[in-house]
Amino acid sequence: MRTMTTVSEVLNVLKERGYTVDFNLNNNCLICHQNSLQIYPGEFVVDKHYRFEGMSDPGDEAIVYAISSDKHSLKGTLVNGYGIYADELADEMIQALRENPNTYQTEEDLDEEDEDTKIKYNQSTPLRPEGDRLLDAQMVKMDLSEYRAKIKDEKTWKEGDRTAITLFKSDSMRIVLIALHAGSEMKTHTAPGIISVQVLSGRINFRTERQTAELSEGQMLTLHKGVPHSVLAYEESTFLLTMALQA
Repeated sequence: MRTMTTVSEVLNVLKERGYTVDFNLNNNCLICHQNSLQIYPGEFVVDKHYRFEGMSDPGDEAIVYAISSDKHSLKGTLVNGYGIYADELADEMIQALRENPNTYQTEEDLDEEDEDTKIKYNQSTPLRPEGDRLLDAQMVKMDLSEYRAKIKDEKTWKEGDRTAITLFKSDSMRIVLIALHAGSEMKTHTAPGIISVQVLSGRINFRTERQTAELSEGQMLTLHKGVPHSVLAYEESTFLLTMALQA
């Protein structure tokens, strides 16, 4: 049995199975790294998805796509972040990357496949060795006070300028708890869905090209999909980021 727990391990196994091309993601097509060939929606299918949750920052999250194109006689892989820093994509590309839903890989699905393809994710990591954190179910209860204390006791918070933990994750919604040290800034980025930002403690500056809002405990805002924005913490702050994704 081969248990794959990292992106690189999945890529190596897929390469052994013939997925040898490296794809890059454009907003409306895939680009073949070897020869700059552009492959558009309708010219490829996603055979399998493999999802990984970042250990500390939702921006570290990634999907590995196993992709084939009969038209161009190619099989390859695409690695793309799908956290709050995911690139905005054309609607046609979003749909193309969500095709073949029956091949979407969960851990339970993989248990029913041959053991060679089993993947573990959202379980034990060096940062959070306890693992088994529930991210999606018919009902998920979250203790925000407990999570706030938990992430501030971790190495990434003690040694870095911020930390984060994903509390809920489905195809249509993401909830992330983010903590920033005083003076820490999340540089300008976009989100692939409508977001809300609810400050739990501290004070932050939320800025777009056209507007600036200062938020403190008990205040929140919403922002539409694809609007570039940045976040600066005036003081040690925590906030809840909720993102609605296109179903």
